[in-house]
Amino acid sequence: MEEESPEREERKWRITGKDFSQEMKKVGCIAAPMVAVAVFQYLLQVASVMMVGHLGQLSLSSVAIATSLTNVTGFSLLSGLVGGLETLCGQAYGAQQYHKLSVYTYSAIISLFLVTMPISVLWIFMDKLLVLVGQEPSIAIEAKKYSLWLIPALLGGAIQKPLVRYLQTQSLTRPLLLSSLAALCFHVPVCWAMIFKLGLGNKGAAIAFSLANWLYIVILVVYVRYSSSCEKTRAVPSMDSFRVIGQFFRLAVPSAVMVCLKWWSLELLILLSGLLPNPKLETSVLSICLTISTLHFTVSYGFGAAASTRVSNELGAGNPHKARLAACTVTFVAAVETFTVSAALFLCRHFVGRAYSSEKQVVDYIAAMGLLLCISIVTDTFQAVISGIARGSGWQHIGAYVNLGAFYLIGIPVSLVLGFILHQRAKGFWIGIVIGSAVQAAVLSTITAFTDWQEQATTAEERISEGRESQDKFSH
Repeated sequence: MEEESPEREERKWRITGKDFSQEMKKVGCIAAPMVAVAVFQYLLQVASVMMVGHLGQLSLSSVAIATSLTNVTGFSLLSGLVGGLETLCGQAYGAQQYHKLSVYTYSAIISLFLVTMPISVLWIFMDKLLVLVGQEPSIAIEAKKYSLWLIPALLGGAIQKPLVRYLQTQSLTRPLLLSSLAALCFHVPVCWAMIFKLGLGNKGAAIAFSLANWLYIVILVVYVRYSSSCEKTRAVPSMDSFRVIGQFFRLAVPSAVMVCLKWWSLELLILLSGLLPNPKLETSVLSICLTISTLHFTVSYGFGAAASTRVSNELGAGNPHKARLAACTVTFVAAVETFTVSAALFLCRHFVGRAYSSEKQVVDYIAAMGLLLCISIVTDTFQAVISGIARGSGWQHIGAYVNLGAFYLIGIPVSLVLGFILHQRAKGFWIGIVIGSAVQAAVLSTITAFTDWQEQATTAEERISEGRESQDKFSH
């Protein structure tokens, strides 16, 4: 291959206004639909909890606990593991190795099914686990009932999440948007009917949630099977998928660690808030702050998905300069959005709490947490974007180590000292999380800023070649 002149090479790396504008359009076409998909998926659980809340305090408490635990032990783990597919499928698509997308997707489905088996067993015995950690038996029993009927949704997640990444890495976001909207529109009336008309209570909400997720899967499968958009990447299952399971897990495990460590740290602090003076108030405030940050994280998720897709596609295509442009563009767009939202939230901090509680003490407490909440939204957004860049590039293992240090060596210890020893309570807990998030965002940003994109493109080429060699060996 003919080498490029130094002048042409330098010009290639220069970012012009036209390049930036074109990349903005590509990023927007991925990010906007993926934000909507994340919101629709989030509203599935919100709708279930809201309807169950009308059945009484026991039902609400048990479903809230079950939702938290199933997210932590199951759904978040699957979401993290499938991040490995964003690297493999995204780079294979960029390299025009279209047949590999199906091979990797089937491999991910097989792998996630294996993971769901022990999780399902854990959910079956959830009541015993909750009683063991001091939960009331009545709440534990109801939480178990809800969790049991979520197992079909968990098993479905082993198919749904890889299919979503399969389409996302090809920038086929419209079917994801329409199918997730259809699932939500199905879920709301069915959930209401099962809870209030059929009298199934908590169980009805879980059944409706599982059915909605399987409807989502069916629509995606039909689209992949018959759409001309998937013609190049569609393939029947083969034994090659088993051969690349090891390659998938090498990326999937650090992806899961990167996603779950932050999630688990927040859930841990909410549990520990029950040990603070006036635990009802402290837990309520932390839960509201977590709800607000989680709701905004659906927007950040869209930016992360766009970053992952664009970076992986360009690295796979051998265009490191375009991968860098994509990373810079997504970061810029995310920065504008998050600073705008944070400023609006800070200005409305005295009113935000009223959306969640009518008690003046809670509303005032949320107002006092306003600045900290805004800072955490900023750091979470940058973390989501840079995590997307990491998944697109394939350096999830670095992100996993950074998250471990930021939250478990810095964030949580600071939270515990401020919350318990210095008596800052929930505010101290959140300060610790903000510090951990700030450290995480700063370190990941520094790593991204000094990334050798040419080296990342070379690594992507080697990764794709590794998958080809593995399949060739297996076929012989």
